[in-house]
Amino acid sequence: MRAVLQRVSEASVSVDGQVIGQIGAGLLILVCAMQGDTMTEADKLAQKVARLRIFKDAAGKMNLSLSDSGGSALVVSQFTLAADLRGNRPGFSRAAAPEEGRRLYEAFADRLAAEGIAVARGRFGADMDVRLLNQGPVTLWLDTASL
Repeated sequence: MRAVLQRVSEASVSVDGQVIGQIGAGLLILVCAMQGDTMTEADKLAQKVARLRIFKDAAGKMNLSLSDSGGSALVVSQFTLAADLRGNRPGFSRAAAPEEGRRLYEAFADRLAAEGIAVARGRFGADMDVRLLNQGPVTLWLDTASL
């Protein structure tokens, strides 16, 4: 699985003009299941995200995890993270099939919640508008193939 993490002061996701998920301080997580991914990758990604020390401590150092900071997560499906950009038109054939992608997206969000993190979600497969106030800015990219 792949994910882009953005440390935010706030974030929200809307569908058809209606906010369906929002958080205050925490992480906006754009996530994509790749072909061949299993629940193992969803578990591994959730554990890594929950434990990454990317929030400031009292001394201003990035020393706290999402769990430690008390922050929330907004999890949004993003199949375009599977893009093949060798040509001028992106190809997405490396993304998991839609039903498998949905299953792994939901599993990732559930596993993150099981880590004690408040999780808000986008709507899988929907045309969404995402708003965020990137804090830092801190933006990180993860791929379970390299964890």
